[in-house]
Amino acid sequence: MIRRAKPSDHAALMTLINDVIAQPHITFRAAPKTDAEIEALIAGPAWVAERDGHVAGYAAYGPFRGSDGYRHTAEHSIAITDAAHGTGLGRALMSTLEEAAQRDNIRTLVAGISGSNPAGIAFHTAVGFVPAGTLPNVGHKAGAWHDLIFMTKALAPAQGA
Repeated sequence: MIRRAKPSDHAALMTLINDVIAQPHITFRAAPKTDAEIEALIAGPAWVAERDGHVAGYAAYGPFRGSDGYRHTAEHSIAITDAAHGTGLGRALMSTLEEAAQRDNIRTLVAGISGSNPAGIAFHTAVGFVPAGTLPNVGHKAGAWHDLIFMTKALAPAQGA
Protein backbone atom coordinates (compact mmCIF):
# COMPACT_ATOMS: atom_id res chain seq x y z
CA MET A 1 0.00 0.00 0.00
CA ILE A 2 1.29 3.46 -0.90
CA ARG A 3 -0.06 6.50 0.92
CA ARG A 4 0.90 10.00 2.00
CA ALA A 5 3.39 10.10 4.84
CA LYS A 6 1.91 10.98 8.23
CA PRO A 7 3.31 11.91 11.65
CA SER A 8 3.05 8.33 12.90
CA ASP A 9 5.65 7.37 10.23
CA HIS A 10 8.28 9.55 11.88
CA ALA A 11 10.30 6.80 13.60
CA ALA A 12 10.23 4.46 10.59
CA LEU A 13 11.30 7.23 8.22
CA MET A 14 14.04 8.34 10.58
CA THR A 15 15.43 4.80 10.63
CA LEU A 16 15.11 4.22 6.88
CA ILE A 17 16.64 7.54 5.84
CA ASN A 18 19.43 7.51 8.40
CA ASP A 19 20.34 3.94 7.41
CA VAL A 20 20.81 5.22 3.84
CA ILE A 21 22.88 8.19 5.07
CA ALA A 22 25.13 5.79 7.00
CA GLN A 23 26.14 4.05 3.78
CA PRO A 24 29.31 5.55 2.27
CA HIS A 25 28.29 5.55 -1.40
CA ILE A 26 24.56 6.44 -1.66
CA THR A 27 24.37 10.03 -0.42
CA PHE A 28 27.09 12.52 0.37
CA ARG A 29 25.38 13.68 3.55
CA ALA A 30 27.22 12.49 6.66
CA ALA A 31 25.04 13.80 9.50
CA PRO A 32 21.84 11.91 10.29
CA LYS A 33 18.54 13.67 9.63
CA THR A 34 17.11 15.47 12.62
CA ASP A 35 13.60 15.18 14.01
CA ALA A 36 12.78 18.59 12.52
CA GLU A 37 13.96 17.48 9.07
CA ILE A 38 11.83 14.34 9.22
CA GLU A 39 8.84 16.42 10.33
CA ALA A 40 9.41 18.77 7.36
CA LEU A 41 9.65 15.78 5.02
CA ILE A 42 6.34 14.41 6.30
CA ALA A 43 4.70 17.83 5.92
CA GLY A 44 5.82 18.13 2.32
CA PRO A 45 4.89 16.02 -0.66
CA ALA A 46 6.01 12.61 0.65
CA TRP A 47 4.67 9.08 0.36
CA VAL A 48 5.42 5.84 2.12
CA ALA A 49 5.02 2.27 0.99
CA GLU A 50 3.86 -0.27 3.54
CA ARG A 51 4.50 -3.99 3.47
CA ASP A 52 3.04 -6.19 6.15
CA GLY A 53 2.05 -3.10 8.15
CA HIS A 54 5.55 -1.61 8.19
CA VAL A 55 7.10 1.27 6.24
CA ALA A 56 9.25 -0.34 3.57
CA GLY A 57 10.07 2.75 1.51
CA TYR A 58 9.44 6.40 0.90
CA ALA A 59 9.55 8.93 -1.91
CA ALA A 60 9.39 12.71 -1.77
CA TYR A 61 10.08 15.74 -3.89
CA GLY A 62 10.86 19.37 -3.34
CA PRO A 63 12.23 22.43 -5.09
CA PHE A 64 15.14 21.94 -7.45
CA ARG A 65 16.44 25.48 -6.94
CA GLY A 66 15.15 28.58 -5.20
CA SER A 67 14.27 30.75 -8.18
CA ASP A 68 10.66 30.87 -9.39
CA GLY A 69 11.94 30.07 -12.87
CA TYR A 70 12.41 26.50 -11.64
CA ARG A 71 8.93 26.17 -10.14
CA HIS A 72 8.02 23.41 -12.62
CA THR A 73 11.11 21.35 -11.76
CA ALA A 74 11.54 19.23 -8.65
CA GLU A 75 14.31 17.12 -7.20
CA HIS A 76 13.20 13.86 -5.64
CA SER A 77 14.48 11.31 -3.19
CA ILE A 78 13.50 7.69 -2.86
CA ALA A 79 14.63 4.83 -0.67
CA ILE A 80 13.37 1.36 0.16
CA THR A 81 14.43 -1.17 2.73
CA ASP A 82 16.84 -3.92 1.70
CA ALA A 83 14.02 -6.47 2.03
CA ALA A 84 11.91 -4.52 -0.49
CA HIS A 85 14.54 -4.54 -3.25
CA GLY A 86 13.37 -6.38 -6.34
CA THR A 87 9.69 -6.40 -5.32
CA GLY A 88 8.47 -3.55 -7.56
CA LEU A 89 7.97 -1.30 -4.56
CA GLY A 90 10.42 1.33 -5.84
CA ARG A 91 8.64 1.47 -9.20
CA ALA A 92 5.27 1.82 -7.48
CA LEU A 93 6.57 4.67 -5.31
CA MET A 94 8.02 6.45 -8.34
CA SER A 95 4.76 6.08 -10.23
CA THR A 96 2.84 7.61 -7.32
CA LEU A 97 5.39 10.40 -6.99
CA GLU A 98 5.27 11.19 -10.72
CA GLU A 99 1.45 11.34 -10.75
CA ALA A 100 1.45 13.70 -7.78
CA ALA A 101 4.17 15.86 -9.31
CA GLN A 102 2.15 16.19 -12.51
CA ARG A 103 -0.88 17.30 -10.46
CA ASP A 104 1.40 19.90 -8.86
CA ASN A 105 2.41 21.14 -12.33
CA ILE A 106 5.91 19.71 -12.14
CA ARG A 107 7.25 19.22 -15.63
CA THR A 108 10.67 17.73 -14.88
CA LEU A 109 11.94 15.51 -12.08
CA VAL A 110 15.65 15.60 -11.27
CA ALA A 111 17.64 12.86 -9.58
CA GLY A 112 21.07 13.51 -8.12
CA ILE A 113 22.77 10.13 -7.78
CA SER A 114 26.21 9.19 -6.52
CA GLY A 115 28.37 7.83 -9.32
CA SER A 116 29.32 5.13 -6.81
CA ASN A 117 25.71 3.93 -6.67
CA PRO A 118 25.20 1.83 -9.83
CA ALA A 119 21.96 0.37 -8.45
CA GLY A 120 20.49 3.88 -8.13
CA ILE A 121 21.53 4.74 -11.68
CA ALA A 122 20.09 1.46 -13.01
CA PHE A 123 16.80 1.99 -11.15
CA HIS A 124 16.35 5.49 -12.51
CA THR A 125 17.21 4.34 -16.03
CA ALA A 126 14.63 1.54 -15.72
CA VAL A 127 11.88 4.01 -14.72
CA GLY A 128 12.60 6.36 -17.62
CA PHE A 129 15.17 8.86 -16.35
CA VAL A 130 17.93 9.89 -18.76
CA PRO A 131 21.45 11.12 -18.01
CA ALA A 132 21.68 14.91 -17.87
CA GLY A 133 25.27 15.43 -16.76
CA THR A 134 28.05 14.46 -14.42
CA LEU A 135 29.83 16.63 -11.89
CA PRO A 136 33.10 14.79 -11.28
CA ASN A 137 34.51 14.43 -7.78
CA VAL A 138 32.11 16.88 -6.10
CA GLY A 139 30.96 14.58 -3.30
CA HIS A 140 33.25 13.54 -0.49
CA LYS A 141 32.34 10.94 2.09
CA ALA A 142 34.14 8.28 4.08
CA GLY A 143 37.51 9.40 2.74
CA ALA A 144 36.56 9.05 -0.93
CA TRP A 145 35.56 11.42 -3.72
CA HIS A 146 32.44 10.61 -5.75
CA ASP A 147 30.88 11.90 -8.95
CA LEU A 148 27.37 13.34 -8.88
CA ILE A 149 25.24 12.04 -11.73
CA PHE A 150 22.21 14.11 -12.70
CA MET A 151 19.34 12.31 -14.38
CA THR A 152 16.00 13.81 -15.44
CA LYS A 153 12.58 12.65 -16.44
CA ALA A 154 10.15 14.77 -18.42
CA LEU A 155 6.57 14.63 -17.17
CA ALA A 156 3.45 15.92 -18.90
CA PRO A 157 3.72 19.67 -19.56
CA ALA A 158 2.77 21.82 -16.62
CA GLN A 159 -0.45 23.80 -16.89
CA GLY A 160 0.19 27.39 -17.91
CA ALA A 161 3.90 26.87 -18.39
